[in-house]
Amino acid sequence: MKTVYERVDIIPLLAEAFRELGYEGATLSRITERTGIGKGSLYHFFPGGKEEMAGAVLADIDAWFEQAIYRPLRNDDAQQAIAAMWVNVNDYFRSGGRICLVGAFALDDTRERFSSAIGDYFIRWIDALRSALIRAGCGAGEAQTLAEEGVCGIQGALVLSRALRTETIFTRSLERLAHRLEAATR
Repeated sequence: MKTVYERVDIIPLLAEAFRELGYEGATLSRITERTGIGKGSLYHFFPGGKEEMAGAVLADIDAWFEQAIYRPLRNDDAQQAIAAMWVNVNDYFRSGGRICLVGAFALDDTRERFSSAIGDYFIRWIDALRSALIRAGCGAGEAQTLAEEGVCGIQGALVLSRALRTETIFTRSLERLAHRLEAATR
């Protein structure tokens, strides 16, 4: 029996293939091997090829972060939104076991191809966190510094956790960052 896919079903499979292989290493043959989806089906859903696939994955990541991280930080109770951010980030990155694909794309030649999406991801995260920190009582300058440190800390913890194959580094780093931001909003 042949599996029938919808475009929305394929995007998470593509994301994992790009996480595993990187953009340059994700040839169409390797993508079909990793996803189990034939080249014809992939081109049916993504006639622009690998670049369109990666763009769709980045848009899907963006939509998740907008819904789960940015919007709550901008609009909800500030302290609750910040606390929820740590939980959601830990879940999304599987306690440090899953790389940040946007961050990975930012580190190689893919950066130029998707510079707008990559830059926007980090700018919106920092701005949303800064907004919540200001509403929680931080001054604008301190909120900017803490927001940058928070996002940098998350990204750095992901890299270190993956490099040392120790997910506890990520979890401990999130806990320390959470305490630092909580202390600044008291």
